[in-house]
Amino acid sequence: MSDLTANAPLRVLGEAHISEWVLDNSAAQTIYKGQPLIIDQSEDTVYPRGFLDATTVAATDIFVGIAAEGPVSVATADNEADNTIKVYEYPTILGFKSSVYTDADVGDTVYMSDSGTLSATAGNNPQIGKLHRVLDGYAYVQLTTPQICTGA
Repeated sequence: MSDLTANAPLRVLGEAHISEWVLDNSAAQTIYKGQPLIIDQSEDTVYPRGFLDATTVAATDIFVGIAAEGPVSVATADNEADNTIKVYEYPTILGFKSSVYTDADVGDTVYMSDSGTLSATAGNNPQIGKLHRVLDGYAYVQLTTPQICTGA
């Protein structure tokens, strides 16, 4: 797959845990529902931004959750405190449309290789949680947030 260009179809298993975050405005961005959010320590040590395939993830970056709404657009000229987003976080079990996993993978660590694709590979990808279940074409991941990224 590739980076999201529209809101992703998500499902919640059980109760959703949502918090609100102020977004980083050091670069213009549009965040879609289902996109991972990280605090990129090389850009902003407080506010998250959307993770994309082109994002260089460092071991000190922090995964804060998955966008629960979208699209949310941020411009660099915006007052940073005015740009907020609701985010799914631990212990939410979130279902992503995926053919990467089967029930044989339950308990495995889950990463995202771009803003719209689950991955079993760490590499330069943020760790988002553990595979909980696979049902009807959805891989349900129990989010682990905040989580220090294991990339790079």
